[in-house]
Amino acid sequence: MKLISWNVNGIRACVKKGFLDYFHEMDADIFCLQETKLQEGQIQLDLPGYYQYWNYAEKKGYSGTAIFTKQKPLSVSYGVGDNDTQDEGRIITLEYNEFYIVNVYTPNSQRDLARLGFRLEWEKELFLYLKELDLKKPVVYCGDLNVAHQEVDLKNPKSNEGNSGFTEQERAKMSELLQAGFIDTFRYLHPNKTDVYSWWSYMRNVRERNIGWRIDYFIISNRIKDKLLHSDIHCHVLGSDHCPIVLELDF
Repeated sequence: MKLISWNVNGIRACVKKGFLDYFHEMDADIFCLQETKLQEGQIQLDLPGYYQYWNYAEKKGYSGTAIFTKQKPLSVSYGVGDNDTQDEGRIITLEYNEFYIVNVYTPNSQRDLARLGFRLEWEKELFLYLKELDLKKPVVYCGDLNVAHQEVDLKNPKSNEGNSGFTEQERAKMSELLQAGFIDTFRYLHPNKTDVYSWWSYMRNVRERNIGWRIDYFIISNRIKDKLLHSDIHCHVLGSDHCPIVLELDF
């Protein structure tokens, strides 16, 4: 089973930059999007053979997630708990016979960390939700999680200490999850791989010089790590300030 996750930073813009060519070339079983940036009816994607599930933000041109899947899920849910980020369309969960997939666009703490407290409360609620699902069946958790977990996950860790996406608090939340029965699939398979990122600033020549961050993840329940075949980052794929990440599981 092939799964792909991509923060497209606006699906309408990404479609104009080759999204559909990549989508059809990869022929994934499940394709997750973050930051779709549209409302219902603003795009019609012709994806034969796929069921489409969209979670739109109430605010126009902001946030949003989607999942395209070949196999119809047993159930679909949007958001989690009572948290008001449900208004931002940040979470979609699909249930299958063997696992749940949870597609997430984690709130950014913002440059001045104005939203850090809000983000940490959101992470706390999501953690409990993932653990609750994991009691029922294994979980595949993916998306733009807006955190570089370790120093190896960004080009300039020292100069970014304490910045949004690399605060001690955000990194600790990721550590807490990984210590609670989950694994970061890319780092599990490639523990020593460096200079592999999934996001680059739009500042001039930053991507060309590979000054990036790895903030997009496929995280799975530890008990299905024997099902893990591949976890890759398609750094060569353009169309967004993020690139797609790919997971293959023996399901």
